[in-house]
Amino acid sequence: MKAMLIDTTKCIGCRACQVACKSWNNLPGESTRFSETWSNPRYLDADNYTRIIFREVATPEGDLRWHFISRRCMHCLTPACASACPVGALKKLPDGPVVYNDDTCIGCRYCMLACPYQVPRYQWTKLAPYVKKCDLCSERVTTGGQPACTEACPVQASVFGDRDQLIADAWERIRSDSRYVPQIYGLQEAGGGSVLFVSDVEFEKLGFKPLPTGNQPLPTLTASALGDSPKVVIMGGTILSALYWITQRRREVALAESAGKSGVNQSNEERN
Repeated sequence: MKAMLIDTTKCIGCRACQVACKSWNNLPGESTRFSETWSNPRYLDADNYTRIIFREVATPEGDLRWHFISRRCMHCLTPACASACPVGALKKLPDGPVVYNDDTCIGCRYCMLACPYQVPRYQWTKLAPYVKKCDLCSERVTTGGQPACTEACPVQASVFGDRDQLIADAWERIRSDSRYVPQIYGLQEAGGGSVLFVSDVEFEKLGFKPLPTGNQPLPTLTASALGDSPKVVIMGGTILSALYWITQRRREVALAESAGKSGVNQSNEERN
């Protein structure tokens, strides 16, 4: 399986990855405002699959130093988005990418609720909207290439390769340099993913979400809730059908009573 390793100590914030991502995916350019941390665009959305966040963090010596963090889909090993999708519009490929099939999607947006990283985004301004997110340049990966973003990085802050080899490389960086935090983010978070991070600052300080770690992926935690979905749908449909019948019956009775009153009034008028 392939994966991406991102070293936050090397990123210079040039955002070449953002430009390469837009170019490869044919995403439109736009005029956006800077966020509170001077990063641009302000959020991931249907036209921005990756984003470099600027964060100013204090060093142990008390100095402030800029850190640049890539925000993107983590391509989980057992993705919660795919587990939550009732029609299989999202799936994990053997090579690593989590891809989306817009021909299958029904627009329920369960994937947006299920994702622990809040990555999938909806085309709110479209008449026929789809869900959009990074697919790890799956077309390039399946033909032996690498994602456009890693290829464009001028300092190799992000590299692409075999996941096991990248994990070994990450641990070697941590062992050989005391600056690094002894953790690989994405190795076990939410069951692990195909995007990994190393850093010289605690990940929480860089805005990374603290998530459950271990061998239990998130889909196993949501399976029971999803398993109840058919019951909820059937029960809800039954209740709605009953309410519809009651409403229609009341309407028919009201019309009949009204017709009856009209007939009585007409008979009285004829007699008079």
